Amino acid sequence: MDEGGTPLLPDSLIYQIFLSLGPADVLAAGLVCRQWQAVSRDEFLWREQFYRYYQVARDVPRHPAATSWYEEFRRLYDSVPCVEVQTLQEHTDQVLHLSFSHSGYQFASCSKDCTVKIWNNDLTISLLHSADMRPYNWSYTQFSQFNQDDSLLLASGVFLGPHNSSSGEIAVISLDSFALLSRVRNKPYDVFGCWLTETSLISGNLHRIGDITSCSVLWLNNAFQDVESENVNVVKRLFKIQNLNASTIRTVMVADCSRFDSPDLLLDAGDQATPPCRVFDLGCNSEDEAAGPVLRAPGHAKEGLRRALDGMLDGHTQLSERTLETRVAELLAQGHTKPPERSAARNKYLIFTTGCLTYSPHQIGIKQILPHQMTTAGPVLGEGRGSDAFFDALDHVIDVHGHIIGMGLSPDNRYLYVNSRAWPPGSVVADPMQPPPIAEEIDLLVFDLKTMREVKRALRAHRAYTPNDECFFIFLDVSRDFVASGAEDRHGYIWDRHYNICLAKLRHEDVVNSVAFSPQEQELLLTASDDATIKAWRSPRTMRIFQAPRPRPRPFFSWFASHRR
Repeated sequence: MDEGGTPLLPDSLIYQIFLSLGPADVLAAGLVCRQWQAVSRDEFLWREQFYRYYQVARDVPRHPAATSWYEEFRRLYDSVPCVEVQTLQEHTDQVLHLSFSHSGYQFASCSKDCTVKIWNNDLTISLLHSADMRPYNWSYTQFSQFNQDDSLLLASGVFLGPHNSSSGEIAVISLDSFALLSRVRNKPYDVFGCWLTETSLISGNLHRIGDITSCSVLWLNNAFQDVESENVNVVKRLFKIQNLNASTIRTVMVADCSRFDSPDLLLDAGDQATPPCRVFDLGCNSEDEAAGPVLRAPGHAKEGLRRALDGMLDGHTQLSERTLETRVAELLAQGHTKPPERSAARNKYLIFTTGCLTYSPHQIGIKQILPHQMTTAGPVLGEGRGSDAFFDALDHVIDVHGHIIGMGLSPDNRYLYVNSRAWPPGSVVADPMQPPPIAEEIDLLVFDLKTMREVKRALRAHRAYTPNDECFFIFLDVSRDFVASGAEDRHGYIWDRHYNICLAKLRHEDVVNSVAFSPQEQELLLTASDDATIKAWRSPRTMRIFQAPRPRPRPFFSWFASHRR
């Protein structure tokens, strides 16, 4: 401006100049004068800066809760937990899992050193308690979860035994006294276990039927097993599900459907012209059901089995032993499977990994839990189940055509995020014991549990390198605005849920196994690694608040003395 306050350059020209600058230079130029300050906060300018800096697709609209493009740019730049503030080194071996209490005041960690550690989450994190599980014949601890009122901790572990052993156990720890309240068998161990209610937890058991055929039973257990009355159940069978081709049920979790209609963030379905994954609804009579398993009456199953056996005896059909076992098991189960029950009101979904082609988990099973199933009270085991309803059918199956290595729910439980390593396009599983090779690049898929559709495009950036037979779980976590995941490339990753962009890479010295957002403060993230450390990360905004100098109050007596004079 000249001495009279008249601008020497029009706003339009300054705007064009600012378009060629980066965000930091635009903010610095805005300090020169009032005219430049006004132009530096222009909405169109910051819209261009946003799309260019974060490389967001132009057809993606602004976040629905954003008030301006400038504030939205600042949110992504300033509120992502990417500043390392503390490294916890109390574990002596690989740290496998992290979980926060619902209040955010505490968190738990599990490790190959066979301890479950409970931490106090303050400005400086401190160790509160360490439970050594080796006296109970555990090899290591692998998973933990706080119940809804944060009074109990579920800890899951693996028993000592041969390399191919799949047995594990779930322990319930009181968070008041840190006493061990109960222990429940869990097989296979990577069922992990989860809470269904504040005092009831889900575990698994596996029964072998043939060489590659088995049956998974999911149990509902009372957390307090010392019930004095013999008429009170402490365990109840939830579901009994047939497994084919060496598959088993793993990684159980429960989704609460009560908030489906009011999610924290409504995700757009996006372009679904060529969806890479398929969701089968097994509880309806639509035409799409032909793509999934079909339930038949016992007479039809026996007739189909008879035709298959006649074909083999006549030499018209050549089947391997494993294929024959699977075919017979399928035909027998078709007449002895209880169809899905329907309830007018959605209550809770039981979600787990499963499969139908090979032992590697490549499908997600979804089963509705009805109100009468949410307590251990009721009929004794096996009562109410006739001989014609030996197995339970699933409500929905999601096939991801790849190896599932992680799952997590959004805070409102409406969206399911899945870490998957894809199979090659068009690959066919000829032998259930030899699954297809899996990609090094991890796809982070998103499914809407209300509509049962895949939403958004897959998030990518993280990688894994272990082959199929050595593949392990990489835990992810979801907050209101962000999703984070570990990876085998020695980094944790953070993406924005709305814009589908990677915002930060968090460095470790080895594989990052687990991540966890504070449920009360998404600007705090924890990461756990094979380097035996847990790192705490905070956002730049939070760090400025913590480090801001606080004014020192004047002592009362000095103030009083100055006023007396």
